[in-house]
Amino acid sequence: MTTKTRIICIANQKGGVGKTTTAVNLAASLAAAERPTLLIDIDPQGNATSGVGIDKTQLQHTVYDVLINDADPRSLILDTGQPFLHILPSNADLAGAELELITETGREQKLRFALASLEDQYRYIIIDCPPSLNLLTVNAMTAASSVLIPLQCEYYAMEGLSQILQTIRLIQKGLNPFMTIEGILLTMYDARGNLGKEVASEIRAHFPDQVFESVIPRNIRLAEAPSHGKPIMYYDITSRGAASYMQLAREILQREAVNG
Repeated sequence: MTTKTRIICIANQKGGVGKTTTAVNLAASLAAAERPTLLIDIDPQGNATSGVGIDKTQLQHTVYDVLINDADPRSLILDTGQPFLHILPSNADLAGAELELITETGREQKLRFALASLEDQYRYIIIDCPPSLNLLTVNAMTAASSVLIPLQCEYYAMEGLSQILQTIRLIQKGLNPFMTIEGILLTMYDARGNLGKEVASEIRAHFPDQVFESVIPRNIRLAEAPSHGKPIMYYDITSRGAASYMQLAREILQREAVNG
């Protein structure tokens, strides 16, 4: 993969932290900025797939075929109906992939090699990982330029963070020395209570250079959007959720402008 394509994997082994919401809405926001973007759903739950309006129950071929059958990903990419945004979808078929991969040589690098065929087609590739540090997540991290970690503003946030940072260090040491941390994204932030503010300030104190300025609030419209098969900006552009994800995309694009 050339440096022209940025592959950002969205990972946290904890469920319910806004991982898929972030993958879908960051991808849509980057696409809205006219950056050709591919969303890859590598979670057997397929929520990123349905989150952009694709019926996952009707799919004949998915990212499973890329990982297990060496299918060319270019033949499986679907149009989302939104300009500049495509998806490599997933469904429950992927649940068995980890067992099937275990005996394969180079099993951690299947996705990385497959994505080489997409060189120069996309400016951004956003990968939504499962809520566990399994072989699918390892494949995503091995393929990625960077990892974005969504972190819910709750009491045990720091505990979960240390676990994923340890996994990232192991991947960097062995499989992907070039992977960096894109940033830590504070999600489900409730400004009305003290807990969210305390957790946010503690995380910023521990990781002063790695926490995004953008913060994702608790937002009803953001929670409703997936059931309509739409990223938040196409469901309710005026919502706080839409504004926060567009701000996150701007932050990432500004870094791109600075770093080239």
